[in-house]
Amino acid sequence: MSTHSITVLKPGLETTVQELPGRIGYLEQGFPVSGPFDKWSFRQANLLAGNPRDAAALECQFLGPALRFECDAVVAVTGADMRPKLDGQPVPMWQSVPVAAGQVLELAAAYTGARGYIAVSGGIDTPVVLGSRAVFHMARVGGQALAKDQILPLGPQPTGPRDLLAVPEAVRPPFPTDRTWQIEALAGPNDDWLDDASVEMFFSADWSVQAKSNRTGIRLTGPEFGFAGRALSKGSDHGQDPSNIIDHGYPLGAVNLAGQTPIILVNDAPSTGGFINPFTVASAALWKLAQAKPGDILRFRRVDREEAARLRAALETVTSAGVTVRV
Repeated sequence: MSTHSITVLKPGLETTVQELPGRIGYLEQGFPVSGPFDKWSFRQANLLAGNPRDAAALECQFLGPALRFECDAVVAVTGADMRPKLDGQPVPMWQSVPVAAGQVLELAAAYTGARGYIAVSGGIDTPVVLGSRAVFHMARVGGQALAKDQILPLGPQPTGPRDLLAVPEAVRPPFPTDRTWQIEALAGPNDDWLDDASVEMFFSADWSVQAKSNRTGIRLTGPEFGFAGRALSKGSDHGQDPSNIIDHGYPLGAVNLAGQTPIILVNDAPSTGGFINPFTVASAALWKLAQAKPGDILRFRRVDREEAARLRAALETVTSAGVTVRV
């Protein structure tokens, strides 16, 4: 066993290795991009650990793992508040934490948010599959969720003194206290398959996150949709249900309408299918979906492409080197 490694004592709930930009270039073969669901927290964790912001790190959902370090390292925990402890003692989130060989980092159940991130100096050095270390757990592409006694190799540890860093609260992702999330979304590409009242209804209603949500899709409960004439009087090749359409590509963040159930397609979602996508969540808002728990309320705010681009640029800024401060 390499001494530059971590031993998994408890795996948590589908804790996976993720990396940015994910698995790019294989959508036409059916492989999703994968990668961290909450890019904002993921990148800030890596910056705190002294890594490039897109290095491979761990994504924990709802219940975190227990990990024993086999070498000295620097670790950072961000995202959902999973009350991290080192050898049983609480350690701060959003801050660099030095660990010594033999120490155990343990994360509990998520107190706020749904997904936490653990970055370790040197990054996680698992094998690259189809251009990425990102794990697509459901299909076992790039590996699978962590298992008890698994050894996670680490990249080379930096030498010399290391700065201990923190992310100021003002540039961390804001978590609502009332479990209600405002989600920026665009109309299209298939909004003209709904009647006008339903398009307006989507942006004014409260939508509840279903428990059957995961890294493939966020399922929502809410009002029923009405359809436009082109959905009700269409060729038979488009399918029988008004929300059916001839198979076509799905964008990341698409609000896919399967019958009357909106499903937001996220990191591990299929790339094609035969349902309409009347709306698309702005890429800068995808991190909010990662942190929404079952029963949380989503309210969609309509934005245009220009505003979506500005939001994306703002997210780039708060996840870039220089956003951290010395402790």
